[in-house]
Amino acid sequence: MPPSLLAIADEVKSLASDPAAPPEQIEAEFFAKGRPSSLLQRMIEPDEIANLVAYLASPLSSATNGAALRVDGGVTPTIS
Repeated sequence: MPPSLLAIADEVKSLASDPAAPPEQIEAEFFAKGRPSSLLQRMIEPDEIANLVAYLASPLSSATNGAALRVDGGVTPTIS
């Protein structure tokens, strides 16, 4: 696992009420308490990021320009 992913995993684990809990439980608690506005309510997978990159590098994205595209799992800090 790349160092940046290890740092994220360690950070999420440090926020858990029980750091020894199974990873699925830690992830569920993180999203329930720390990211309740997340649309996915789970960590995104590397292939989901790769899919966006492949789309942007393909001719299919020819009408996509001037946009800031985020692959963040749908975190919405506010709803207005």
